[in-house]
Amino acid sequence: QLQLVASGGGLVQPGGSLRLSCAASGFTLDYYAIGWFRQAPGKEREGVSCVSSSGDITNYANSVKGRFTISRDNAKNTVYLQMNSLKPEDTAVYYCAKGPSGLCVGGYQHWGQGTQVTVSS
Repeated sequence: QLQLVASGGGLVQPGGSLRLSCAASGFTLDYYAIGWFRQAPGKEREGVSCVSSSGDITNYANSVKGRFTISRDNAKNTVYLQMNSLKPEDTAVYYCAKGPSGLCVGGYQHWGQGTQVTVSS
């Protein structure tokens, strides 16, 4: 089965940091762009970041630019999201998903259940 599992969430104070991991099983990530998304209660799911298959192209939502960094380690079949200077509005369930190609475009597949990030004092 093709699966992506997000992990690393938790409770953190404003200004703190977390690193999320997206681990693949059943396939290798080498050829695919991977995106991070988040969804807060009562709100639509929004894109947070994406990294191309080679890691040379990244993009970020304006709300997280300068604070979040996406990276990948294809040897470990894992994509990361380093989140610094966290704000309460970052509170959400974070998901990762596989793109259909190596580029950061739509059509993401293989959604998991995500990991909860809560930013609170």
